[in-house]
Amino acid sequence: MSENKKQTIFSGVQPSGKLTLGNYLGAIRNFPLLQEDYNCIYCVVDMHAITVRQDPAALRRATLEVLAQYMACGLDPEKSILFIQSHVPAHAELAWVLNCFTMFGEASRMTQFKDKSAKHADNINVGLFTYPVLMAADILLYQTNLVPVGVDQSQHIEICRDIANRFNGLHPGTFTMPEGYYPKVGEGAKITSLADPNMKMSKSDPNPNGYILLMDQPEDIMRKFKRAVTDSDSRIIMDPQGKPGVSNLIQIYALATGKTIAEVEAEFAGKGFGEFKPAVGEAVVELLRPIRERTEDLLKNKDYLEQVYKEGAQKASYLARKTLDKVYRKVGFVGR
Repeated sequence: MSENKKQTIFSGVQPSGKLTLGNYLGAIRNFPLLQEDYNCIYCVVDMHAITVRQDPAALRRATLEVLAQYMACGLDPEKSILFIQSHVPAHAELAWVLNCFTMFGEASRMTQFKDKSAKHADNINVGLFTYPVLMAADILLYQTNLVPVGVDQSQHIEICRDIANRFNGLHPGTFTMPEGYYPKVGEGAKITSLADPNMKMSKSDPNPNGYILLMDQPEDIMRKFKRAVTDSDSRIIMDPQGKPGVSNLIQIYALATGKTIAEVEAEFAGKGFGEFKPAVGEAVVELLRPIRERTEDLLKNKDYLEQVYKEGAQKASYLARKTLDKVYRKVGFVGR
């Protein structure tokens, strides 16, 4: 497939610095495969992050950590564009123009604004309200075709498309209409909490035993799996409705080892949780070991990381500028 025929994928990642096993098995693991077939652009969205109060030193550290983790998971700066959002001013510039094409009513209907306002009642700022407009700018700047999203993010794709449609209605052919990229069957595993299998695995879980971080030490991983919630029926079989905790562990073990569900069930037939849980833990330790070690190496090599994000910002700026210049011309700004 020639370069100009490839579709563009854009994905923004929050600089929390805390990627989980759920993030990895559910999405990030597939990203290196996507970069072979698409023009992939990955952006650490530090401008989005400041809609809630951040410790400046911690934010800088977390931004580099998440960049290093993405690279350790197989993203290649030679094949994908990796950069930090605040290094490409066109994101903020396009967001202002798009603010003027976004209706107050549609922004106020966004569920994320309602959720975050409730959670951060002491800091309901305008940035939190216009967050989806900046997200639309992130996507539309690169004439993006596909955006990897979870089902819970589909509302952001919808408002992005609504804004693009409104602008294109007045100024035809300005923006490519993006669509959500949903993992193919079998690609995007839904990994649940080890402490409550009815909830998604999330770093915001108040119980730290519920999630595995990519940077967790082997002894922490083993401890969390040994404590994982199962049930009183000791059979190790796949039954997401009746045995959600066991089924989650079976899925994790299958994905970590490359075995099928049937092979996992056969391997542990007649065996108990005392054998099964440590086996899952060991498989995850080995799966994550090279990622953790590679991340640690990258974080020690600050010069190389800086080279990656600076070169990424240059490539991103070139593409973004082309879109922004076109937008500025169409809204009537004098060329510079």
